[in-house]
Formats: sequence, C-alpha cells, structure tokens
Amino acid sequence: MKVLLINGSPHKEGSTYTALHEMEQIFLKEGMETEIIHIGNQDIRGCIACGSCYKNGHCVFDDAVNAIAPKFEACDGLVVGSPVYYASANATLIAFLDRLFYSTHFDKTMKVGAAVASARRGGLTATFDELNKYFTICGMPVASGQYWNGIHGNSADEARQDAEGMQMMRTLAANMSFLMKSIALGKQTYGLPEKEPRVSTNFVRAL
Repeated sequence: MKVLLINGSPHKEGSTYTALHEMEQIFLKEGMETEIIHIGNQDIRGCIACGSCYKNGHCVFDDAVNAIAPKFEACDGLVVGSPVYYASANATLIAFLDRLFYSTHFDKTMKVGAAVASARRGGLTATFDELNKYFTICGMPVASGQYWNGIHGNSADEARQDAEGMQMMRTLAANMSFLMKSIALGKQTYGLPEKEPRVSTNFVRAL
C-alpha cells in the first residue's frame, strides 16, 4: 500500500517535515510504501477556472500538479502537511491542492486523507480544518489521531521537543495505516459503496 505525504512548507526539512517524517517511520513499520514530496518552495499558480482539465484530462499549467497527479491516483492514503500562515495554510500549498483535486477526475472514494499543521504558537486548528475540506468533498475518509493533528515549534529542533505533538503524529500514522488496511479488506469483501448519479444545483433568484 502507498502513502503520499505532501510537505507544503517552503523549508524542506523544517517543522512540517519533522512531523511528516515521524509519521513516515510508522508507515514503514506498518509495511507501507511512502514518498514525501516537497512542494512548498515551488512556483505554483492558482486555478483560473478555465475548465481545460475537463477537455484535456490534466491541468493547463504543466507544473508539479500534473507531475504528482498520477502519484495521487496510485496512492491509498494522502497526508498533507502545512505550516501556519495567518491562521491558514501556506498559499502555495492551497494553490497546489485546489488544482490537484479539481483537475484530477479519477474516483477518490475511500482513499484515506490526513491533515497536519505546524505552528510556532497558534492557528493550528484553523489550518487543520481548512485542509480537511479537500478530503471530505470527494469521499475520502479522514484519519484521526489522539488530538487535532498539530505540532509546535519554530524549527525542526523545537518541533522534535514537542513530545505530545510527536506522539500525535505516530498515533495518527498508526490509525491511518489501520484504516487503509481495513478499507482494502472491505473493498475485497463488499466493494465500494454504490453511487447515485451526481446532482448539482445552483440557487439563482431573480432580483
């Protein structure tokens, strides 16, 4: 089974990476194949709602989004980690996720998602909530740990000193591994849930 971990921090091996790396050790122990991808320092523009992905099957901007899309399709679990900027996720990461989720039209049902936030002090839960919305819009179960998934520290060294935060990462990875394995068994036994034809409604009222 494969887990893709996205490092949304501009610092390749800072606090966010420290949290993801701690999770990675548990995934490896559980027999998972892992890959950490650093996108926080890349030049990634936002979605312009051009609709080209529905015609071409990929985003019109050929950058990390298109390169990582096949890895997203192949993985069983996705972990997204972000530093906190003004009580929200890194703007580069949000641009990446907007385009990655919107331009990939494969079925994401029952891929397991998990969000992790790192901060010097505050804004963890707001960022955590923001990231989880990408999973819940497309049928991805959200893995939980023993608290809201966050770690404190202004550097990797400080993050490693957050004993509770590091434990939270290990617990989250263990729970996520169990959930992915359980879903795989469920697929073999029961298959995926049947889906109704999609209904989309726009509420427009004349003034």
